[in-house]
Amino acid sequence: MDAILRFVNDTGFALFFEGTNWKCLLMIAIACVLLFLGIVKKFEPLLLVPIAFGMLITNLPGANMFHEILFAGGHIHWDLFGGAPITAEFLTELAAAGVAPDVLASVAVGDTISAGLVDVLYLGVKLGIYPCLIFMGVGAMTDFGPLIANPKSLLLGAAAQLGIFMAYLGARWLGFDPLQASSIGIIGGADGPTAIFVTAMLAPALLGPIAVSAYSYMALVPVIQPPIMKLLTTEKERQIVMKPLREVSKTEKIVFPIVVTIFVALLVPSAAPLIACLMLGNLFKECGVTERLSKAVQNELMNIVTVFLGVSVGATATGTTFLSLDTLKIMAMGITAFACGTAGGVLLAKFMNLFLKEKINPLIGSAGVSAVPMAARVSQMVGQKANPSNFLLMHAMGPNVAGVIGSAIAAGVLISLFG
Repeated sequence: MDAILRFVNDTGFALFFEGTNWKCLLMIAIACVLLFLGIVKKFEPLLLVPIAFGMLITNLPGANMFHEILFAGGHIHWDLFGGAPITAEFLTELAAAGVAPDVLASVAVGDTISAGLVDVLYLGVKLGIYPCLIFMGVGAMTDFGPLIANPKSLLLGAAAQLGIFMAYLGARWLGFDPLQASSIGIIGGADGPTAIFVTAMLAPALLGPIAVSAYSYMALVPVIQPPIMKLLTTEKERQIVMKPLREVSKTEKIVFPIVVTIFVALLVPSAAPLIACLMLGNLFKECGVTERLSKAVQNELMNIVTVFLGVSVGATATGTTFLSLDTLKIMAMGITAFACGTAGGVLLAKFMNLFLKEKINPLIGSAGVSAVPMAARVSQMVGQKANPSNFLLMHAMGPNVAGVIGSAIAAGVLISLFG
């Protein structure tokens, strides 16, 4: 009978009634909603589904797949991975660093921790490995030809990063410290891996809410952007027809990633890991002698890393960190960042038209947020509604891929300033 009672008390069902484990029930419900959005509504399913499932398994009491204490205070505590017992001095240091009381209460002096599956997978996020590998895959699937053919679109991609810095200022006003505000601001880059890369370095406690916010709003780009684009442009501007882009030579496409890597890495060394991987993937695609590597990066590597990244990031969304007022503030700043980024690109295009003989359709400026290629498709969709004979997709891809580079540079700037 004692053995049966011990078994019953150790089940996750019994653990739901202990302490603050009611939060786990609520987080499981949220995870199921995100799974519904990813599977049924197809909102960024390739990442939202593994993120939601990671959120689900980390909130199952007793599963012990993820231990926040191993990464508390923003650091990897390698000694605990090695089986070292928890000391009173260690807990005191974490308390002084502002670690949540619920995290500290999950362990006691003398406890040892057996690292779970997600603990090991999360090392790839914490060490910045997964986001960089994702960028390599993005580079291998991206054609930089439209950007090379129309270098002016680089300015539009840069202008769309306005959302990052506006969200940073907003987050500071809401009471977040500079590291947290930088991580929240990067949501405005509309680039999930970059947001994860910055947050893992600067504010790991906010990784779950920021990742969910970033990918949710990326999925909602077709909903968020069109009203802003229409508000800031006239019917006549939306009907502007742009000339076809010139053909870009193979030599230009090979030289471009090499030159960009050298220039950006020297200008913003903190952005070098992201930019180098992005450009290496693109070089695999364009050089013509590494077809096998290009296909492997686009398919097998990209798919494997996406699973690991999604599950491990979702696992950081525990009830302690996710169910707070800060999460609502992050969601609010996320949509503010997207709106400001969209507006920044459109407004710069309108300003450039004051000086250009060949006018730019301002709609392509909204594609400067780096949700590739979704933002470019939105520009095409809104443009065709105004003028059915207008084809803006390739023109919009220029600012779109420029936005990827711009968000990586902005991430490097923030890391240099506050990291």
